[in-house]
Amino acid sequence: MNATSTLTEYLSRLRAQGVHAGVAETERLAPAHRLPVNGADWGVAAQVGAELNWRWAGIWGDPMPESCVVRACLVSYGDYLVLETEVPYTAPLLASHTPWYPGADRMERHMQDLLGIRFADHPRDQRWTRHQAWSAEEYPLRPEFPVNGQAPVRAPADTDYPFVAVKGSGVYEIPVGPVHAGIIEPGHFRFQAVGEEILSLEERLGYVHKGIEKLAVGREPEELARLAGRVSGDSTVAHTWAACQAMEHAADYDVPPRALHLRALLAERERVANHIGDVGAICNDVGFAFAHMQCARLREQWQRRSHELFGHRLLMDVVVPGGVARDLPGDVAQSLRADHRGLREAVAPIFEIVDDHPPLEDRLLGTGRLNRDDAGALGCTGYVAKGSGLDFDLRRDAPYAPYDRLRVDVPVLEQGDVTARVQVRMQEVLASLALMDELLESLPGGKVAASLPPVTPGAAGIGLIEGWRGEILSFVRFDDTGHIARFFPRDPSWFLWPALERLIDRNIVPDFPVCNKSVNGSYSGHDL
Repeated sequence: MNATSTLTEYLSRLRAQGVHAGVAETERLAPAHRLPVNGADWGVAAQVGAELNWRWAGIWGDPMPESCVVRACLVSYGDYLVLETEVPYTAPLLASHTPWYPGADRMERHMQDLLGIRFADHPRDQRWTRHQAWSAEEYPLRPEFPVNGQAPVRAPADTDYPFVAVKGSGVYEIPVGPVHAGIIEPGHFRFQAVGEEILSLEERLGYVHKGIEKLAVGREPEELARLAGRVSGDSTVAHTWAACQAMEHAADYDVPPRALHLRALLAERERVANHIGDVGAICNDVGFAFAHMQCARLREQWQRRSHELFGHRLLMDVVVPGGVARDLPGDVAQSLRADHRGLREAVAPIFEIVDDHPPLEDRLLGTGRLNRDDAGALGCTGYVAKGSGLDFDLRRDAPYAPYDRLRVDVPVLEQGDVTARVQVRMQEVLASLALMDELLESLPGGKVAASLPPVTPGAAGIGLIEGWRGEILSFVRFDDTGHIARFFPRDPSWFLWPALERLIDRNIVPDFPVCNKSVNGSYSGHDL
């Protein structure tokens, strides 16, 4: 079955349940299909999607003066469908999608905290993002709320969050964080355990709520691109590309081919740097310091080269609306191919050891197993999904330029454990090196950037990019003056963090660090 037939089947099922369902092609939210539905049919639209095995990919609100337009994204076979309804602030209630899509849980609660939209039949509707920073009757994303907040005073301690407790003989609780020993962002982990066996884990995130969505309002496109690059610093290329792609779709603008090739080159460099660093860090979490030091050395060399070529170790602010800010020197392609060849040779013996080292196998094989059904139910993408048998990659399955002209090898394994996630990462490094060689070989000439044309007032677009963690979705809507009226960036970490809760059950407490690192959700990418 292909994308067209699944969309037809979805619309047919909706009509059979009495829902008026016709995709609004004339107002397509590029590159997705747009489906306006009545608020009363919001839950049915999710139920039918779940029955047809469509993946749930996010929900966001678009605040207006008197109401909020709510959009949710469903995906099937690389085809994207955006459900859309309008909710008045006088009756801000919709059916929850969480009963059919567990991954919707926290994003719905995020909307409740920031926009005041409540979701009926939500299994757990406690606040998620608020953390006492504003009152329960205030909603920061509504137009009247000031960007600096209402009262510049210290927020009270968030001590009464209702964690679920497990009761029974010998059960005890381990609170970890939000302040950690390492140089990482804050997140709280509440374990329920018997002996060393973990019975359940509950996370509390959102401590670094940055106000990204509010800060975006009123910005010029160039300013939004800079902001998007700081949603999650280790994914700066992917998030900036997604935001720029959304703006370019809204403006109906075609980016110069050379710029698209360079964006892909940057994205693959970002993927390689993060995967190599994480392979080493996973090994370090079980005491195998040799691999950690070797991977750290190679990552450092790689990032220094990125700084030399593009002006920043993490490649920040290189992707801009309409193209890229910096071209490659004309004579560098050959030396870059030599870099790729050298890295391929350097990682080969390291990856071989990691793949076949009995002490590592003892700690990683079978540890932190996430089965295919759970990964799918939670909406996981990227290496977590691929390690659990879910074969999806935007670059291949919903290809955007220049990947639509490239062969993208997608590693997929079935066992769903830490070993599988490590092996997927190592295979992706090698696949990215091959892709970068192909990008350099086919690099077209021409300009690398141009200004966006004037945008139709109210124009909106979606950006969809395969970041190194998985699928990134960005929504952008312009106001009547060409400034940003709404920006919502959805990092894959929204779905990876719940996966960590699921896969840690029945593992032992000492295995939490390696399970956590094998997933490596972004605090910042989640904590908008």
